[in-house]
Amino acid sequence: MDSPLSFDGRVVVVTGAGGGLGRAYSLAFAERGASVVVNDLGGDYRGVGKCSLAADKVVEEITNKGGKAVANYDSVEEGEKIVKTALDAFGRIDVVVNNAGILRDRSFGRISDEDWDIVHRIHLRGSFQVTRAAWDHMKKQNFGRIIMTSSASGLYGNFGQANYSAAKLGLLGLANSLAIEGAKNNIHCNTIAPTAGSRLTQSLFSEDILKALKPDYVAPLVLWLCHESCDENGGLFEVAGGWIGKLRWERTLGAIVRQRNQPVSPEVVKDNWKKICDFENASKPQRIQDSLGFIIETLSKMDSDGGVSTNHTSHAASSTTTSKFGGAIGHKLPPFFSAYTEVDTILYALGVGASIKEPKDFKFIYEGSSDFSCLPTFGVIIAQKYLFSGELAEIPGLSINMAKILHGEQYLELYKPFPRTGKLKSEAVIVDILDKGSGLLLLVDVYSYSGNELMCYNQFSVFIVGSGGFGGNQTSDKVKETVAIPSRPPDVVHTDTTSLNQAALYRLSGDWNPLHIDPNFAGAVGFDKPILHGLCTFGFCARHVLQQFADNDVSRFKAIKVRFTKPVYPGQTLQTEMWKEGNRIHFQTKVQETGNLAISNAYVDLVPASDILAKIPSEGGELQSTLIFKEIGHHLKDVGHKVVKKINAVFEWHITKGGNTAVKWTIDLKNGTGTVYQGPAKGSADVTIILSDEDFMDVVFGKLDPQKAFLSGRLKAHGNIMLSLKLQSIFKDYAKL
Repeated sequence: MDSPLSFDGRVVVVTGAGGGLGRAYSLAFAERGASVVVNDLGGDYRGVGKCSLAADKVVEEITNKGGKAVANYDSVEEGEKIVKTALDAFGRIDVVVNNAGILRDRSFGRISDEDWDIVHRIHLRGSFQVTRAAWDHMKKQNFGRIIMTSSASGLYGNFGQANYSAAKLGLLGLANSLAIEGAKNNIHCNTIAPTAGSRLTQSLFSEDILKALKPDYVAPLVLWLCHESCDENGGLFEVAGGWIGKLRWERTLGAIVRQRNQPVSPEVVKDNWKKICDFENASKPQRIQDSLGFIIETLSKMDSDGGVSTNHTSHAASSTTTSKFGGAIGHKLPPFFSAYTEVDTILYALGVGASIKEPKDFKFIYEGSSDFSCLPTFGVIIAQKYLFSGELAEIPGLSINMAKILHGEQYLELYKPFPRTGKLKSEAVIVDILDKGSGLLLLVDVYSYSGNELMCYNQFSVFIVGSGGFGGNQTSDKVKETVAIPSRPPDVVHTDTTSLNQAALYRLSGDWNPLHIDPNFAGAVGFDKPILHGLCTFGFCARHVLQQFADNDVSRFKAIKVRFTKPVYPGQTLQTEMWKEGNRIHFQTKVQETGNLAISNAYVDLVPASDILAKIPSEGGELQSTLIFKEIGHHLKDVGHKVVKKINAVFEWHITKGGNTAVKWTIDLKNGTGTVYQGPAKGSADVTIILSDEDFMDVVFGKLDPQKAFLSGRLKAHGNIMLSLKLQSIFKDYAKL
């Protein structure tokens, strides 16, 4: 047998400890070394009266056996005083056992306001007050154990105990939430539903049964749940007479009662009632995300099966009912401007997993790279401000609870690659509002311009949980539809492990939702810990496709569409499965550790490579630098002999456009009187210089210092690079354009 469980050094508060269960807990804790605060108001089972005798007697029992205990006579509604007793006497608090309770049994029609209120004040509010007073102390010491006391009446109901049952089940909800919030600080909260002989039950059972239901038989469960070595958190246990059982929720698979071209009516529910109530193959949800995840997955199935009818509840309802939000459709949100630099695009690239470990990512994370590029999915960063600025909550005729927003789908289309820096104006419009039954789907189109040139278009599909059922349209021709993946095995599978800091890094690009960084906030909405941004996963997937099928050529990216299905936690591995069909790359992304789909029915459309090649200027005819080289050649006819004597070198230039070499020029200042011609050097070049057409013009006009361009990587040079310094004299003295 293992060594005895010790509570040496621990301080325990037990409420309602003057008799019955509370006394048994107090004696058991003290026997194993704990210092105990024995709280009891001293009233009767109805909550009437006050006396110190009950608590004093238990303290005396403990101290007579060599234990440590003090009495407290305050009501649990004064939780601060009870906890202060523990701090004053023992300097800390480790365990709270909320055990105090009263009865005011009446049949429902006879319950008075007083009977209802006092039961809730003692059981539910009292447990809240004592626990809240201890909470911050437990957080600071990174340890705490809390017991809530429910009952079979709360779990199953009981005649004459509506007030008591409601309060007791309320304690279970409180405990479940505290278990989530306290987990990161090693604070565990569990609920027991004991049946034992006490002041509250002595009138219900015979003498023989009361002996079999001794409180001493319940105490071992409480002590184990409160021990530092016990990992149980958020559990619910029935316990009586030496028997202990754990309870859990169970849910049927249910039935989908919305079908294509059929109204939803009570008759449809009636027809499916047997299936709705069939517990064969039932699921056992343990967390709120288990519930929400199943609902979202079910909605996705319904959407993928095609349109479904509006959520009418009577035969008289028309399938063409006009949405009550019709006035909001077409509403234009105020435009806004977004300026960005290389720092912003690099930060975004790192946020979606670009890394120095992958050489092909270098162009996205080093501004000095000769083909430095902005990832195409940076376009969502430009447009996302509408989701976080509160503008959606101010749409006329539309009331949105921002706390209930889920990002359902995303579409992005690029009309040209983003430059390395820029300032864009974005305009958004509500194009449609759809009724999805359990929620409302908001379609927001965002157009982003550089000057008058359209750079990109986004469509955000925003799901608002709980706002559906208003009789609106289920489908819309405005939706950018997802597409099912091919039925064959994937052509390419790419895995990529996210960092534990991935969400913390990605949020610096502008998505400040605390769901992705604050454990308390994440716990409050039902997640074990902060989740990764859906658009971060979106960026990872787009990188995978671009790398596998376009050699990271951003000019080949045309559009992307995804559906978000389940969350990803930072540190998990993304597995992107891809299928090539023409210029469309279908993909889905799974969490490798769980097998759950994070993104489904997605695709990326690529521009054919032949189209890109066709856009590269031929013979340098469309480049600004062409005029400069020709002008330099013209001047050399007059002063070439002097320049050749001074410089004595051959320079080969590679002028790039969009990351590709568009044309090569040679300036021969070594032979004859000097020449300038298009093409590579006819002999060997002393220096080869690689520079974009735009940067070449900035160098010529003095806007860009060539030495700084070289140090930053915007200008690359091979060979005797010191000779390139002599070129400045050409631009300064002989090419005054």
